[in-house]
Amino acid sequence: MLDSVTANWKATVLSLHPEMFPGSLGLSLAGKALEKGIWALEKVDIRDFAYDKHRTVDAIPFGGGAGLVMRPDIVDAALDSVAGNAGPVIYLSPRGRLLDQNLVKELAAGPGVTLLCGRYEGIDQRVLDARDVIEVSVGDYILSGGEQAALILMDAVIRLLPGVMGNKESADEESFETGLLEYPLYTRPAEWQDRKVPEVLSSGHHGKIKQWRQEQAEKITRERRPDLWEKYLDKRNDTKLGR
Repeated sequence: MLDSVTANWKATVLSLHPEMFPGSLGLSLAGKALEKGIWALEKVDIRDFAYDKHRTVDAIPFGGGAGLVMRPDIVDAALDSVAGNAGPVIYLSPRGRLLDQNLVKELAAGPGVTLLCGRYEGIDQRVLDARDVIEVSVGDYILSGGEQAALILMDAVIRLLPGVMGNKESADEESFETGLLEYPLYTRPAEWQDRKVPEVLSSGHHGKIKQWRQEQAEKITRERRPDLWEKYLDKRNDTKLGR
């Protein structure tokens, strides 16, 4: 574990399974950035704050129902142990604000984040309210726990930190950065299984290539994500009107 004091951005993860971290983030660009101290990781085992010899962190829900709920007193003690860390406290939850590129940029611009990973049926609402915890969702589906969602959020943020990605232009042209999905990509060989790379991409005419890529991005977004397409049109119209 690197000294978090030297890092530009710090992720603090509270989990019942801290051994799941850094996981895939210990590899490739994120892993190299971790080794260099561009970002740091602090792991907190919520079970360390349990009161009994069995390290129990959950109880049956009031009002009945299936499953178990993580206790507010134990979760609060875990959060209190990292209360001095900078940045927001986020609980990964399917009912939270949807994680999008705007939120990712906002988190990347800050000093770090504390990620609270739930298990079972979730966490007692009282500790979320008492700590002003922000709830964030990575999509409209259910996972076994918040750890996988935390890894997704961290990956999206870490790749935007200065010094992680070598090509800023590549990041600027990715899906969602312009409000559009990314255009199709091609590489060698120029012909594969009777399928040829579009001629314009071999023309050397940068203006025509840029225009083709823009047209393709608009076409794909319009066909596959009409919700994004409407937002893109609204933003483009506002720009034309000087709003």
